[in-house]
Amino acid sequence: MKVPLTAAAFALVASVASADPLNCVLTAYKAMPGLTATVAGEALAVTWDGDEGAELRLRVGIEGGTPTIQDLAVRRKGGAWATLAGNVTPEFRVVSGRRRISEQQLGPLRSWGEAITPERAARDKWDTSFFKMTPEFLEKGQWDPFWDDPLFVPGVEAGKPPKNPGLPRKPEEIKRATATYRADGCTVTTNGARLEVAFPGVQLGVFSGRLQFTVYKGTNLIRQEVIAKTDEPSVAYKYDTGLAGLTIQPTTRVVWRDVGNNWQDYQFGGAPNKGPVPLRAANRVVAIEAAGGSIAAFPPPHAFFWAREAETNLGYTWYRKDSPTSFSFGIRQAEREDIEVYRGNFALYSAPPGTWQRMAGYFYVGAAAAQPTIQSVMAFTHGDRFKPLPGYQVMGNHYHSEYGNRLLQIGDLDTRLPDFDVVKAAGINILGDVDAARGPRTSATVAASRLDAMAASFEAARRHSDKNFLIWPGEETSDLSLGLGGHNDLLFSKPVFWTDGRAEGQPLVDTDPKYGKVYRIGSTADLMEMTTRENMLIFMPHPRTKGSQGFPDAIRNTRHFRHENYAGAGWRWGMGLDLSEKRLADARVMSLFDDMNNWAADLSTPKFMLAITETQSTDRGEPVHRFHKVLGDDTYGMNPVSYVKLDKLPSPDDTTTLVNALKRGDFFATTGEILIPTYAVQGTGSQRTVVAEVEWTFPLEFVEVVWGDGQKTDRQIIPATDLPPFGRHRFAIPFNATGQKWVRFAVWDTAGNGAFVQPVRIQTTPSTGAR
Repeated sequence: MKVPLTAAAFALVASVASADPLNCVLTAYKAMPGLTATVAGEALAVTWDGDEGAELRLRVGIEGGTPTIQDLAVRRKGGAWATLAGNVTPEFRVVSGRRRISEQQLGPLRSWGEAITPERAARDKWDTSFFKMTPEFLEKGQWDPFWDDPLFVPGVEAGKPPKNPGLPRKPEEIKRATATYRADGCTVTTNGARLEVAFPGVQLGVFSGRLQFTVYKGTNLIRQEVIAKTDEPSVAYKYDTGLAGLTIQPTTRVVWRDVGNNWQDYQFGGAPNKGPVPLRAANRVVAIEAAGGSIAAFPPPHAFFWAREAETNLGYTWYRKDSPTSFSFGIRQAEREDIEVYRGNFALYSAPPGTWQRMAGYFYVGAAAAQPTIQSVMAFTHGDRFKPLPGYQVMGNHYHSEYGNRLLQIGDLDTRLPDFDVVKAAGINILGDVDAARGPRTSATVAASRLDAMAASFEAARRHSDKNFLIWPGEETSDLSLGLGGHNDLLFSKPVFWTDGRAEGQPLVDTDPKYGKVYRIGSTADLMEMTTRENMLIFMPHPRTKGSQGFPDAIRNTRHFRHENYAGAGWRWGMGLDLSEKRLADARVMSLFDDMNNWAADLSTPKFMLAITETQSTDRGEPVHRFHKVLGDDTYGMNPVSYVKLDKLPSPDDTTTLVNALKRGDFFATTGEILIPTYAVQGTGSQRTVVAEVEWTFPLEFVEVVWGDGQKTDRQIIPATDLPPFGRHRFAIPFNATGQKWVRFAVWDTAGNGAFVQPVRIQTTPSTGAR
């Protein structure tokens, strides 16, 4: 053990000897027990208390303008320091291309613009300005595409229409770069119970900005990020990061679990690599192990992912043997989808000009071997499993599994599809499917097969649901003839059969000889009448993008949007993920959350935001390349969920209690790391208190109270950076309700994870109890 440490110490001495003089500004630094920073000679030394009695030390200097980690060490309190890395540098790579709006956004807008005549718009109170596609509207919409693949050249597939305007793509649109550094000093800032160390002078392709390390008291985490902006228009990008120049010692190895959850390692016995070696590591974690401890690397568990159709693990970690004596490792994003049918759906991140993009990765420094260190990392995501919460059921919604049709094709409704096991393994016990009967609904032949598919979906839900797992068939619809606008999910409280195309004189409800009561829907009014009779809910799953570009804004004044059964919209990040945002899907979804409640401020019921996924097993009308989910998919990373307040699961034949809980807003949405077990607005009159019990894993960033008066939205942001990781706290925040119509509460952490409750109506009478 002494030989590797001596070698590391020698490397450290050599590094210090060649380091540049360090000019660090500490005016924003405040010393506190367990979190200190000192400048000694050419190095800044940051020391902090970690978890489980660990103490950590990070020494950083500048060599030739490059910030260099001279020493990364760990010890148990009172023990000897173990240096795990010395003379290593942060590595960042970026690939950028041109962002384009998608035909998936524009095509439906054109269709709706043709269908909604001026007469109909006036009668039904549509806002048709969203169909005019002004330059300003297109500029805003380009940042939220789903079907865009900026690295796919030329981007036009043989025999298929272009998925984006302005194709084909040109090779010169794509720019690749590795970060270069011209740092001349650093700044150290105390932010609650964390320290932020920033080095200016980073150039990363089209981006320029700073490198920042953040350490957190109470945990062994280190956040390494480039915070940078570009002034170029229409930039989409992806990034990789890691540590370069680590020393290969006799005991050094890379450790990870494969997608089958088998432990794997690489001990550097092979030849040097020409480039990074991608690892399809389970749970997005890789670790390097050396004498005295280990270092794990992993991305933010959710904010790292833009929206995709599939959850396939594309290899989010990497290592690279650089020479016989040195190596590098870290996190990465692939450059393309590996399921060919989804080529064209790999949108990358969006970087509007002037926005500060935060390209982050995390390291966890452990005094133990690699396997227990990886287990420590897994605690931040509860083992990639949504944690059970007494009194709540965990619901994932908007799955495109098409299980009814699939089982009909198999010929056996008792076949258990892997989709069920994958979702259940993630801790989700309500699988909300929206393919009860996928496809058109008009001709008699299609309608008959549609009813067969619906019947198969309802029956399969009966057979495969359990005491602790509910399969809940629903349906996504986007038909112009129904007139809802955009895409909409129909959530059933019981099995309901329905088809499209009610003829003149045909009753709303028919009796089918095989399936009994069948609704024949010929208008928006028919559909809303069905939701009333059958206690159904409508949510718009991916608002302001995809086939819902311009929606629900265009229908905000319509009778059906203002109907009590039009419950709200869906929350999922991606769709042009902007890493400058403080909240996941902030500009597109979270702003809509508040807009909807101002639009509906005069209604008795607020509008709600339901967590959704968007993964599916097939692509409409195209060859099937992968027809199901499989174990090893990153279901946890790409699926937000809703915790619905229900003591027990309902039967698949009667989900009234579930529908009613959603109708009341008795649920909160979350990425999984933050839970809100109780929430209430207490008090009367203008003086209210927002009270919430919150538990979390990653260090928190802030909590907020958000409210609206029917015209504008306001908020109070309470910094929470002083709270420790893996905490629990009861927040009680005074709130002046004068003139306000609604209020809600949300929590966000350092990794971009979040949770939020549904709005509460502000009334002059005392509020109800906890939710």
